[in-house]
Amino acid sequence: MLTSQLTLEGLCLFEPRVFRDDRGYFHEAFNLRSFANATGWTESFVQDNESMSMTVGTVRGLHYQLSPSAQGKLVRVPYGSVLDVAVDIRRTSPTFGQHAAVELSAHNGLQLWIPPGFAHGFCTLEPKTVVAYKVDAYYDPARERSINWREPSFAIEWPVISSEATLSDRDHEAPMLSAVPVTELF
Repeated sequence: MLTSQLTLEGLCLFEPRVFRDDRGYFHEAFNLRSFANATGWTESFVQDNESMSMTVGTVRGLHYQLSPSAQGKLVRVPYGSVLDVAVDIRRTSPTFGQHAAVELSAHNGLQLWIPPGFAHGFCTLEPKTVVAYKVDAYYDPARERSINWREPSFAIEWPVISSEATLSDRDHEAPMLSAVPVTELF
């Protein structure tokens, strides 16, 4: 896999080598050795998650979990495409409140590593988009948190306007950053 570090410390983009022929394609979706060499991460993934969003403009996020259940995520899109967003919510980080946005798609095969300390979300760019991600900590409903996807200080250029976005009630009602207790950030 080809790897590149993004501007926010810890975020890493992976591009698999794809081998195509008249049958279709083959690529290695994950290789622990390559992943560890690029990220320094030596933990284990404990859960694979997958979501399918029916409509363009579906927004999921910005989600994270508190310690000790904070999750690192390796995100990919096996069908469709998304604008995938990671926001640095590490209070002592020089890039606190900044974000990185990457288009992940079945076509480009890119994968984004998002370590603990980031809120994560995405917006679908195609109907019936499937997002798959590995996590290194189990889902913990008592420690799950959200920040509103429209948080103005993040200055995220979402590809959908608020009135046309499809959201869960939880994401629609998520607090703005100023309403999140400082103890619920990293």
